[in-house]
Amino acid sequence: MTLPTLDARLGAVLDLIRADTHADIGTDHARLPVRLVRQGRVSRCVAVELNPGPLALARRMVARARLSEQIDVRQGDGFAPLLAGEVQSASVTGMGAYTIRGILERAGEKLPPALVLQPNDSPLWLRTWARARGYHLRSERLLPGHWTYPVLRLERAEGEDPAYAALPEAAALRYGPLLLREGPPLLLERVRADIARLTPVAAPGREAWDELAAAREALAWVEGR
Repeated sequence: MTLPTLDARLGAVLDLIRADTHADIGTDHARLPVRLVRQGRVSRCVAVELNPGPLALARRMVARARLSEQIDVRQGDGFAPLLAGEVQSASVTGMGAYTIRGILERAGEKLPPALVLQPNDSPLWLRTWARARGYHLRSERLLPGHWTYPVLRLERAEGEDPAYAALPEAAALRYGPLLLREGPPLLLERVRADIARLTPVAAPGREAWDELAAAREALAWVEGR
């Protein structure tokens, strides 16, 4: 069987995963788990899908790939079908950041030590959740597409996350501390677009005022590196 194709965002997710056991939450057609196992990035994968249609397609994909012994397709919501400590890492992709955060919060003791997250909007909710829950940001990428796709790898660790050291906090939480240090062109495009969008509507006391201040801090940091 030819390996299923992955778009740029899932390709970036794949690159940030390496573990013995992994769970893909909201797996859809199970393209990511099949690629993970076939490329030797994981030994075993649990593919979780809630909706019956995609669940059937995922089972068919795994069967066609002859990987049923290595990929266990389960129906359920979030981490509910998993046992505590069953996997070393997990991915949650293709959803809004607020939805992903809800899935993580409901997981409780089933959360693994490593997470790879790809929200379809601002990952601010996920960065604040990670800092509060003892997960450090180890890698983050920004991918072009229908909109800008952020991809984050988080790992459970003690103490303050060093990724945020010496950075303006609001800008780092909104745009990503590692991205601010790297300053990729796509990030600069996004920051400048935010400044252009927010400047006409920002006023003291409004949310847009704080967002504009964070965007200006981010631009100043990247340009002054």
